[in-house]
Amino acid sequence: MRIDLHTHSTASDGTDTPAELVRKAASAGLDVLALTDHDTTRGHAETLAALPPGLTLVTGAELSCRLDGISMHMLAYLFDPEEPALLAERELVRDDRVPRAKGMITKLNELGVPVTWEQVARIAGDGSVGRPHVASALVELGVVASVSDAFTPEWLADGGRAYMPKHETDPFEALRLVKNAGGVAVLAHPAASKRGRTVPESAIAELAEAGLDGIEVDHMDHDPATRARLRGLAGELGLLTTGSSDYHGSRKSCVLGEFTTDPEVYGEITRRATGAFPVPGTGGA
Repeated sequence: MRIDLHTHSTASDGTDTPAELVRKAASAGLDVLALTDHDTTRGHAETLAALPPGLTLVTGAELSCRLDGISMHMLAYLFDPEEPALLAERELVRDDRVPRAKGMITKLNELGVPVTWEQVARIAGDGSVGRPHVASALVELGVVASVSDAFTPEWLADGGRAYMPKHETDPFEALRLVKNAGGVAVLAHPAASKRGRTVPESAIAELAEAGLDGIEVDHMDHDPATRARLRGLAGELGLLTTGSSDYHGSRKSCVLGEFTTDPEVYGEITRRATGAFPVPGTGGA
């Protein structure tokens, strides 16, 4: 089995629609795909409607968190999307994205960059607007060569000249909300230092004690030495280890199935979940 547990669609900051995403996943030879758009489940219905035979969908979301000033993401799998407390928190994070993006645009204008809200909104489409959409606008304007080049202190990185904070959930609260909604929680790319500061291993240990299920080890932003270190940490803390592409379509260079999750780990995730269950494809449009 080939299992990719971290992907994004146009419901957040990916460039493939949910339907396009599952078709590409099937063509890439994947058996299981998780849709984990940022702070939203809006892509789930379209994904399920288009799910091709032979591909199983794991519903999920990537939750925006912050601990001691450090941004971090938590992958939540197979939770009840209608559970009121988690739904309210996701909406709070999502609703803060528009004023945040407009604040970044104002800062960029002050730096002499002629980006507009209309441009960023066009790029975001129906997705939850975020920094990658602002970064794409900078690429369109020729300010930077690629989206990743916009995530630097000069522009949009945490603390950068055009950075604006947004509402982000305390990870211990996020963990509580996910568990109460019957979900499984995995810390996304915990050592992706090229994105900015990362939480210390002591914080991961505290999250493990509070009920964290796993950490994403095999990821494009982790080099081999980092993956080995994280695998050892997971063993010490009794955490599951996952692998995934963090696919965003053409917005990033990663490809579907670039890293995958062990079938036994996937089986354990499905056994722990009570809020929702994987859905096997029966042939979508």
